Amino acid sequence: MASVDELIGRRVALRHRVATDDGRPLFTDSVGELTDDGPVAVLVHTRRGVVRVERNAVVAVRAIPPARPRRASLGAIARLEYLCADAWPAPLVRELGGWRLRAAGGFTGRANSALAVGDPGVPIADALSQVVEFAHAHELRPLVQVAIDTPWQRAITGHGWVLHADHPAGANVAVLVAPLDELPDGSVARMTLSIDDEPGDGWWELSGDHPISEPQRQVLLAPDVTHTGFGTARTNGEVVGAVRAVVLEDHLFISRLEVDDRYRRRGLGTALMAAAAHWSRPRGGEWCVLQVSEHNEPAIALYRRLGFTVHHRYQYLRPPDLVSVECGYGHTQHSRGFRRVRG
Repeated sequence: MASVDELIGRRVALRHRVATDDGRPLFTDSVGELTDDGPVAVLVHTRRGVVRVERNAVVAVRAIPPARPRRASLGAIARLEYLCADAWPAPLVRELGGWRLRAAGGFTGRANSALAVGDPGVPIADALSQVVEFAHAHELRPLVQVAIDTPWQRAITGHGWVLHADHPAGANVAVLVAPLDELPDGSVARMTLSIDDEPGDGWWELSGDHPISEPQRQVLLAPDVTHTGFGTARTNGEVVGAVRAVVLEDHLFISRLEVDDRYRRRGLGTALMAAAAHWSRPRGGEWCVLQVSEHNEPAIALYRRLGFTVHHRYQYLRPPDLVSVECGYGHTQHSRGFRRVRG
């Protein structure tokens, strides 16, 4: 029989002791991906959440085939995409049926692309022409943000639009979700954690791009959103960790999670997430959602340990005939004269 350590990273069926009854041990089985949680325990990422099992409670473990992936419905994808867009609001938005054309002075792709969800209300070719015209009017490259492997994506690629693979966010962005009541608690010694209604100078210094533009302020402050919080972790009065939290309907949207390099690997990211979750519950939060580039492996690993799973993925598409030129951020810029789009 393979050992626990030999099966780290594999999908397993793991039997372990959970209690005793009149001196007789009681067992249960957990099925999911196995990850390490240090010398004392391992984690099994099941469909219902993360199960922590102490190593000395493991009775048997074996590798099993990968689970058949469950796909979110188009309705669930559409709802989550709209909620995420509302939590990251572009200052300029034009509705086009179910689509949203957005502009925010180049601050992030999410706020400077057309969100393609559902029916635009006009033929796809006409909708894409309007996307291009809107982008040109605001000195932006034409981009469409669309969920992967959906009819919306197939309709747009069917008109010749191609993957914008050199976008700073990477080729694919994962939309991750987790039940709030299954997120672990977290705290760090000698740290003060708080969620405030307004971001202070320390929050901006750690989480904002510099110099901070007015469109960036508008996106992050989200003046039309009722529940927006700005979390900080302080030690000796200095802000060393930050997070932005928004509650819309039953979802807590997390973004701009940052930890000062000097304080990483101390559990500060987990503690900030726990503080945001606690803040969100009386405001209606039941689920947590965030968007993370799939090439950001450390962040993906953190969120998986916290119990997040992939709900769906999205990517950015661009017209096929844009001219590529090098820009100052070290990635490719398309169409001379357009503003650079970050993230």
